[in-house]
Amino acid sequence: MDDAVYMKEALKEAQKAFDEDEVPVGCVIVHDGKIIARAHNQIETLKDPTAHAEMIALTQAASALETKWLNGSTAYVTIEPCLMCAGAFVLARIKKLVFGAEDPKTGAFGSAHDILKSEKLNHRFEVSSGVLKPDCSFIISEFFKKKR
Repeated sequence: MDDAVYMKEALKEAQKAFDEDEVPVGCVIVHDGKIIARAHNQIETLKDPTAHAEMIALTQAASALETKWLNGSTAYVTIEPCLMCAGAFVLARIKKLVFGAEDPKTGAFGSAHDILKSEKLNHRFEVSSGVLKPDCSFIISEFFKKKR
């Protein structure tokens, strides 16, 4: 399937976060053409600074596959993951990351940092950005406009 199809699913998750007054980030993880995990930020809800959409989705995906390695899996995230989530993707050994909008403040794939430039990583994966970027940028912008 097309990356845009899965990013639309991640955007649905971001909308759930928006509706719950969470920073609207959504993530889906796909394995063998099937969505095996879907999550949105729940930091405020769970009172947990690690409850990022990506972290929750990684836990779900590992459970679905009954393994700690997500070889062959692709993660779709509406915004560029932070260093914590980037590290988790490395540890999970995903095949590919696709994200929508850059995050100039905390993005770990070229915006604020670039984790994949580290020569010491034990796993590398493909990264694609800009998929449905206008939609992914819009939901985050609207959230912070509402907050001001």
